[in-house]
Amino acid sequence: MRIALYGLICSVVMLGGCRQPSQVHFEKGIWTISENEQPLLVYNQSNITYKPYVVELFTPAGVNVLRDQVPDHLHHHGLMMALNVNGINFWEETAGAGYQVTQTFGGQADGSLAGELQWMDAGRAVTVLNEKRDIKSYHVPKCEASLTTWTSVCSVLAGQTSMHVAGQHYYGLGMRFVQSMDNNGEFVYAGGEPGPIFRGDERLTESPWCAYRSAVEGKPVTVAMFDDPGNPRPATWFTMKEHFAYLSATMRLHETPLEVTADKPMTLRYGVALWDGHRSNSEIETLYQLWLRQIKKFAK
Repeated sequence: MRIALYGLICSVVMLGGCRQPSQVHFEKGIWTISENEQPLLVYNQSNITYKPYVVELFTPAGVNVLRDQVPDHLHHHGLMMALNVNGINFWEETAGAGYQVTQTFGGQADGSLAGELQWMDAGRAVTVLNEKRDIKSYHVPKCEASLTTWTSVCSVLAGQTSMHVAGQHYYGLGMRFVQSMDNNGEFVYAGGEPGPIFRGDERLTESPWCAYRSAVEGKPVTVAMFDDPGNPRPATWFTMKEHFAYLSATMRLHETPLEVTADKPMTLRYGVALWDGHRSNSEIETLYQLWLRQIKKFAK
């Protein structure tokens, strides 16, 4: 049981049916957001790894859907944000790969986590990107769901005019599912039909949201990712379930890289929703519309 070195008690706030979390705890580089002593999210900010990331993410009943540091892909870390910036790879963790180094991070008055990171080269000598990261996680009682919003505001370094953002077809905000969710689920989309096969069973599908209906140790779950229409490009969902199950919010950087200029930071915002049981497309759409209303409030 974790000892709370940092505890932030917040009042319960109802925002369009969303209840803000009441507690944020910190111990040895690990943050936990919980509500009524039930964890919603566990986040690793330790700088001994290549990148900070969400280690565990829970349904309302407490079922974790994320897997970390899997033997077949040691660089797969739960829910993580990774791109290629100015030719430096922040996805794979091999020689020459970059590091996302936490500068400041902590619990906020609304029960969220927020802080600043520097994306640095392999020697941690050169910074190529500054990021302000905000992670909110809370229950949505009327939708019987857990909902997390991940926001990354990525800025060009002072004195530079632009930065080059690229990557493979799966680069972006990606999540590796627990082993029991491999090979046994179904991806569904707001737009209906999936996109074409990219390779193997990997698909790239443009849609406002994508969901995976599967099971964790026999317990049915639904996991959805939501796209903010204000993102630089509409989300293209990378999906696969053969060999292992993976879902990532991408921007087709493998086709057309982004040039981010100093006068306009790149803001990336996505939602991750979890339900116990298999949920219909209409239930997913209802929560997506609620989330769209929520992020307008968060942005103010």
